Amino acid sequence: MKGIVLAGGSGTRLYPLTHTVSKHLLPVYNKPMIYYPLSVLMLGGIRDVLVISTPSHAGMFRGLLGDGSRLGLSIEYAEQSQANGIAEAFVIGEKFIGDDPVALILGDNIFHGPGLSGLLSEQCRDVDGCVLFGYAVKDPERYGVGEVDGRGGLVSLVEKPAAPRSNLAITGLYLYDNGVVDIARSVRPSARGELEITDVNKEYLRQGRARLVDLGRGFAWLDTGTHDSLLQAGQYIQVLEERQGVRIACLEEIAFRMGFIDSAACYALGGQLGNSDYGAYLMAIASADR
Repeated sequence: MKGIVLAGGSGTRLYPLTHTVSKHLLPVYNKPMIYYPLSVLMLGGIRDVLVISTPSHAGMFRGLLGDGSRLGLSIEYAEQSQANGIAEAFVIGEKFIGDDPVALILGDNIFHGPGLSGLLSEQCRDVDGCVLFGYAVKDPERYGVGEVDGRGGLVSLVEKPAAPRSNLAITGLYLYDNGVVDIARSVRPSARGELEITDVNKEYLRQGRARLVDLGRGFAWLDTGTHDSLLQAGQYIQVLEERQGVRIACLEEIAFRMGFIDSAACYALGGQLGNSDYGAYLMAIASADR
């Protein structure tokens, strides 16, 4: 499966923080925001990644992530010149996707929870149609909402419903078979001039090939698109890391744990960071496995 991180958009909701830098490069506690969605794809076993950003920010992402080889990944880049909607990612990434299934994750979404890697790896296998991930929220009217029947089957998708029939918000992580490219190309722009991801998902639902995975209470889903949510996400990460002594969304560690790189490579990456706590952490986990 290929993976796409959509890191475009104008970033106006986070102005003036985003006046000169992409919001997806802002720190969430001690790591750039894009580390978190990229780590989710890696936990699903995905090693071929396309990062889509705005033309003015593309060089920043290249400078941060490079070609991904140090992490055992292959990272490519593409540009979304205007905010034409989430579904445009599949049109932009058509050549990258090729004949493969694809996962799309929004660049400002954070997922964390026990067993996340196992869940993602399982769901990424043999995708037929689309797989959406639902998360219970207290204010579902702010989100796209999935309604399920008594057996947990997805029966409807409604964007920001006035009277929600469910409290399951559709998160910013989506898995699709290769047919998503043609479906995205057939979607017409909405009233706000965008190719809506909900319209793509509704087409899969119409075909009877869409399903919803409820992430459940053990998981955390955070959207860092506002000043308050950005601060809350940083505090969440800080508390967990301080209490547990681990690093969340540490790309080098994930690459090591997933077998993308070996312990020697992980240790060397830590050694390149001098006396930083981050480097010392990498060397420690690599040494423990020798």
